[in-house]
Amino acid sequence: MAATRLDFGRSAPKAFRALIAFDAAAREGVDPALVELIQIRSSHLNHCAYCLHMHTNDARKAGESEDRLHMVAVWREARHFFTEREQAALALTDAMTLVADAGVPDDVYAQAAARFDERELAQILALICTINTWNRVALSTGKVAGTDER
Repeated sequence: MAATRLDFGRSAPKAFRALIAFDAAAREGVDPALVELIQIRSSHLNHCAYCLHMHTNDARKAGESEDRLHMVAVWREARHFFTEREQAALALTDAMTLVADAGVPDDVYAQAAARFDERELAQILALICTINTWNRVALSTGKVAGTDER
C-alpha cells in the first residue's frame, strides 16, 4: 500500500479548515441522500477511489440502497432509479466535473434550474465545487481507498 504523499490538513491547516467550512456550508439545506449521490458521481468521474469508498459507505450508513449505488456510474442508462431532481443534479455534476470538455451546457443548467429554487441550486453548485476540490486533494496527496481518516 502506497504511503500518503502529504498530510494536507497538517501542512496547510488554514486551507484545510476553509475547505471543511466551505463543504459544510455547501451541504446546508441539501437532502443528505442527494449530497452523497453528487459526491459519488463526481468521485467516479475523477477516478478518486478514496472519496468513492468514503461516500458510498456514508450513503449505505444513511440507508441508500445497493441498487442505486451501483447505478450512479451509469445513471443516464438507469434513469428510473433516480428522481427528476436527482437526474438534474447528476447531469449538472457531470457537466461541472468535466467542465473543460464542454462547459456547462445551457440545457443542463436549465434542467437543474427548473427543479431547484435559486438557493438550492446555489448550494448544489457549491457542493459540486467542494467534492471536486476534495477529489483533487485526495488524488494529489495519494490518499488510499479504505483508509477514511475523518
